[in-house]
Amino acid sequence: NVNRNMSSLSLIFVGRAFGFLSGSVIGGVLLDILNHFLLLGVSMLTTTVGLYLVPFCKTAVLLIVMMSIFGVSAGILDTGGNVLILAIWGDRGAPHMQALHFSFALGAFLAPLLAKLALGTTVSAENRTEDDSNHSALNQSSEADSESVLGVPDNTNLLWAYAVIGTYVFVVAIFFLALFLKKSSRQEKAKVSAQRSRRAKYHNALLCLLFLFFFFYVGAEVTYGSYVFSFATTHAGMKESEAAGLNSIFWGTFAACRGLAIFFATCLQPGTMIVLSNIGSLASSLLLVLFDKSPVCLWIATSVYGASMATTFPSGVSWIEQYTTIHGKSAAFFVVGAALGEMAIPAIIGVLQGQYPDLPIVLYTCLGASIATTVLFPVLYKLATSPLHAQRKGHRKSEDQKALLSSSELNDYEEDNEEEEAEKWNEMDFEVIEMNDTMRNSVIETSRSILTEPLAEVSGQSHTSAVVLQSPVNHLARNQAKRD
Repeated sequence: NVNRNMSSLSLIFVGRAFGFLSGSVIGGVLLDILNHFLLLGVSMLTTTVGLYLVPFCKTAVLLIVMMSIFGVSAGILDTGGNVLILAIWGDRGAPHMQALHFSFALGAFLAPLLAKLALGTTVSAENRTEDDSNHSALNQSSEADSESVLGVPDNTNLLWAYAVIGTYVFVVAIFFLALFLKKSSRQEKAKVSAQRSRRAKYHNALLCLLFLFFFFYVGAEVTYGSYVFSFATTHAGMKESEAAGLNSIFWGTFAACRGLAIFFATCLQPGTMIVLSNIGSLASSLLLVLFDKSPVCLWIATSVYGASMATTFPSGVSWIEQYTTIHGKSAAFFVVGAALGEMAIPAIIGVLQGQYPDLPIVLYTCLGASIATTVLFPVLYKLATSPLHAQRKGHRKSEDQKALLSSSELNDYEEDNEEEEAEKWNEMDFEVIEMNDTMRNSVIETSRSILTEPLAEVSGQSHTSAVVLQSPVNHLARNQAKRD
């Protein structure tokens, strides 16, 4: 569309790669400030505008700028998508994380088919012929058209292909903005503040090791997917059709296993899936190195390697969330590590493979990356879990101390209760004794008063009776004296 051959447009890939790195860093900073739905919606609206403008670009500089903007949007989307999944589901979002990364694989499978339908084989052949035979004429035409920066493309199918993808991205952006209008910022702030309480002791060390882990993993994935065709044709002696099938089976098993991982993640822990992926990638890459010229081994080991590499990245993001909360800056850090691995390792391997064409440098790289990830993950696990065990021991110790304190307090409380009860019983006894004394005195006084009154009456009666009795006695005594 800009009348340039592919070698002169290599800056497109450089611009997109640096845009992706910039977008990952910018997205990591903005995700901690802005609403996630708003940021992703605006980013995809920017992508929509860029997609609509790419077919109208007539200069290479404008095309490179547009692709750099694409890279920024892709970096924000990659970082923001992972952070959004973790913000909504936390450490229980492993199936959702697998589904997110499965959509990447599905899009990578469908987009080339759409481009092939839009461009057609005849157009691509004509473009290659023109690029190879009429390079000087194209340079003259590009110089003649350099004054017009934008223009209608000659191939309308190209315009429709970008328009379809741009419209699709626009619809998704509308959904993000609708969620932003529906989402309550107060609830989001409360959720974020609740999540900030969980932070591993070796948080920074975990992020640095995860940076290296994703650097080797993504670098090996992109390296094998990019060079397996040329390796199969030049080193293994396969036909181009067979080499294309080998490339297809790698990405096919990669996408299929990511789709199946959505269901596997519901019953398997992320750490278990990482261990299985590391074992599969290490075994398959070792078989590739040992039997590098065997077609049967290449087919089997390539399919196993693609399936093993599928779940590592989403499982790694879900695994780290179990031990420490991942915010925007943290996610941007290991996404940048993955992007650097995607840029650096394939570039270095391309140079080394050109210098040593007889050696399977690609396979050695995959084996070395598998060894690195297999060694790094136990270290990551040790750093993530050792503070947890210490906390559990401390927690148990504190619980034991609390139990001892509570038991001692209970004993003291029981002793105090016993003393209080004893004092109460003593007081009650004294009260009873005092009450008994008082009652006894009162009873005695009452009895005395009761007895005194009858005695007085009795004494009075006895006196009268004595007086009454004394008169007859005296009378009888006198009579007896008279007789005498």
